[in-house]
Amino acid sequence: MNKFEELFAQYPFAYSDEEVKTVTAEILSKHFDENNHAEVWKQCLHSIDLTTLNGDDTTAKVAGMAEKVNGFSKAYPDIPNVAAMCVYPALVETAKQTLTEPIGIAAVAAGFPASQTFIEVKVAEAAMAVAAGATEIDIVISIGKFLEGNYQEVFDEISEIKAAIRGAHLKVILETGALKTAENIYRASILAMAAGADFIKTSTGKIAVNATPEATFVMCHAIKDWQAKTGAKVCYKPAGGVSTTAEAVQHYTLVKEILGQDWLNNQSFRFGASRLANNLLSSIVGEEVKYF
Repeated sequence: MNKFEELFAQYPFAYSDEEVKTVTAEILSKHFDENNHAEVWKQCLHSIDLTTLNGDDTTAKVAGMAEKVNGFSKAYPDIPNVAAMCVYPALVETAKQTLTEPIGIAAVAAGFPASQTFIEVKVAEAAMAVAAGATEIDIVISIGKFLEGNYQEVFDEISEIKAAIRGAHLKVILETGALKTAENIYRASILAMAAGADFIKTSTGKIAVNATPEATFVMCHAIKDWQAKTGAKVCYKPAGGVSTTAEAVQHYTLVKEILGQDWLNNQSFRFGASRLANNLLSSIVGEEVKYF
């Protein structure tokens, strides 16, 4: 038995794919309504990584987004600001130069979104993004290597990138839609945490299936099981396809019921989103808003 088989043997996953769907639906049926109100919507907004990851992103676009963040507290003094901005590495410097609010600057790196490049390039890109001002780095696991069972290489890549970014937080994206099964998602979660992830994150938003309630159920159980054995708290970020208030409340509800109150803050729980911010803001103020 190799060390990864030993690792996974310590963390057996208790649910089939169908059971995950059933239990997730039961939690949401029982608890969604109690969380679907303005205070939760505000917390969800406060947990957003305001994101732009398009090929046509420009310095002007990123600077404009940062200025919206800068002016948010004046425009909406009773609503907490977003948690961070998330941009491509080449635009981190623009975000840093423009932001005046004390929020995080996250950069996707390491061959995002496919992770199909050399480890040396991944490490260099992540380190350069931090040098430019990123306080958080979001990377994607080597999905193909994971699916073929090359766990050592996946582990080593995450570990090397973690070492290269020094004090910055590392968010590891599993691309759960490509992993297909609950067991794969669970195992990828355990592997990422063992390699040093500060956050585990569902998706890139670049494939057809992104953050689902079922993926959140599985990943939150992995986080819970990891903490129970190691004492280490790993944070959680659903991203990709979470655009409506109701979808945000679904993920919030699952985090609350599985992980508990300690995760219901923007240091431990984030959303990766672009459209979600305006939709939550509209729900909070009771009319359509297109601030961001």
